[in-house]
Amino acid sequence: MALVVLGVGALGLWPVQPAQAQSICTTEVVVVQGDTLSGIATGQLGSPGAYPAIVNATNAAAAVDGRFTAIQDPDTITPGWRLCVALAAGGVEKIEELADTEGGSAPVAAQAVTPALTAPLASAPDAGSDADEEDELPFGRPVVEGEPHPLSIDFLRAQDYPGSEIQIKQTLAPGANYSRYIVSYLSEGLEIDAYMTVPTGERPATGWPVVIFNHGYIPPEVYRSAERYIAYTDAFARAGYLVFRPDYRGHGLSQGEAGGAYSRPDYTIDVLNAVASVRGYAAADADRIGLWGHSMGGYITLRAMVVDPDIKAGVIWAGVVASYPDLLENWRRRPPSIVPTRRSSWRTTLTEEYGAPADNPEFWASISANSYVADLSGPVEIHHGTADDSVPFLFSQLLFDEIDAVDGVAQLYTYPGDDHNIAANLGTALQRSVNFFDLHVK
Repeated sequence: MALVVLGVGALGLWPVQPAQAQSICTTEVVVVQGDTLSGIATGQLGSPGAYPAIVNATNAAAAVDGRFTAIQDPDTITPGWRLCVALAAGGVEKIEELADTEGGSAPVAAQAVTPALTAPLASAPDAGSDADEEDELPFGRPVVEGEPHPLSIDFLRAQDYPGSEIQIKQTLAPGANYSRYIVSYLSEGLEIDAYMTVPTGERPATGWPVVIFNHGYIPPEVYRSAERYIAYTDAFARAGYLVFRPDYRGHGLSQGEAGGAYSRPDYTIDVLNAVASVRGYAAADADRIGLWGHSMGGYITLRAMVVDPDIKAGVIWAGVVASYPDLLENWRRRPPSIVPTRRSSWRTTLTEEYGAPADNPEFWASISANSYVADLSGPVEIHHGTADDSVPFLFSQLLFDEIDAVDGVAQLYTYPGDDHNIAANLGTALQRSVNFFDLHVK
């Protein structure tokens, strides 16, 4: 089967004089101390949930007007920044015209404000990769002699994932063409919250195609379901997908303990129960489900796809997708001297219990999803910036090569000089992801 490697170069616009862009925005607001995007959205647009519109308009204006600062993180705005509350009528065309007049790249400006991808211009939702996360209870459950290790793929395959009926807990302000909710479902008896969007058009006879959205590492104590990755999920919601983003146990208001992703199977179990729950949801098409994962969510996506044979396709951005031996050898975000010593890291726990990979290769292979890529449930599209300082680009290249070696179907997009969140090429990466799901899921 054909496997394709593609790259994308740096994109940019020539600067435009501030006076030229003043008519692009209907309203301009200067941030003062104490302002938040949700608060400004409430005052200007009547709803805190309308903040992605401000992000989109401001980033579009910033592309051609130096008075505006592009918003990289919707949770962080600085006093003195100028925000564009709404693009004026013809604003998109005006941006394209200005870029073209100054000799810039008009297609880039147009891409930045493509209607189907407006809100996703907000970036930096992930606090990091949690490479040296620690875990108070190794593996989260006992290791039983003669049975698969709790971290192993065989263990995950031996479990049942019944999911549950999805319960709507809160109805949020609607998106452009979809409804938004905070919902809950059950995973191992725990009530897990999730963010869910449902298209508002005429439902297909079999139900809406689904994207299960697996978020990256965010400190559980600061995680909020209605605040993270909202701009990203908008891209898939606008494209006609039912989007379901599990919070994972211990995050936000979800029950349970937020243990380590790489030393426990818990988060993967939560996602597999989310898949089962969505399959039983009346508005969803049980036979058209894909997974999207960023960073730690990429690790979860890969594991879920070698366990559940009915997942149609997966998209992984800057994923922690290397084998465990490669994680040990090539991944440490913080110097060892500043890693807290009150608890053992997953690295220390595993190597002390099972020896180095060279001494116990069978064990290390058993816990690595990479050993099972021949069993992937569907094609995989991989995205990674080469300047990512949270998760090495090498990991995505290794996964691509491993899938290629077993004649699997994968595609790798590289973004030269881009970061962990693919911020400089966000619109491009999101559109490619939507197109991939359109081909393999929808």
